[in-house]
Amino acid sequence: MSASFVADASVAIAWIHPAQANEATQAMLQSLRGGAVIRVPALWSVEVANALLVLTRRGKLVESERRAALGWIQRLPVIIDHEMSAMACGRLSDLAREYTLSVYDATYLELAQRLNLPLGCRDGALRVAARACGVSVC
Repeated sequence: MSASFVADASVAIAWIHPAQANEATQAMLQSLRGGAVIRVPALWSVEVANALLVLTRRGKLVESERRAALGWIQRLPVIIDHEMSAMACGRLSDLAREYTLSVYDATYLELAQRLNLPLGCRDGALRVAARACGVSVC
């Protein structure tokens, strides 16, 4: 695993909710313990917070677990990239169209491409798009 990687919100949720975890997400978490850094687009924190709220509403987490998870997420070694807004109507929209992704998912793909970093995600379509673009997938 690289000293740095891009991770989408599904990876962070897998670190919190064991039913979402797999070998790849566990390896990414272990790399963080070894000093790796996560690079994420600015929407990542919003997506993670929303996913935790949805899990709580569905009874998969209790409120105390959600709050603890939010605190834990804030302590992760994350570097937030703020370029996505400037690219939304151009590069991100084009990537989304070309690879049949949401613009949200395209932000992760574009960031991994631009920084030449592996992409950690659980979404099948995003994984396929990353490989098609030459982006390695965690």
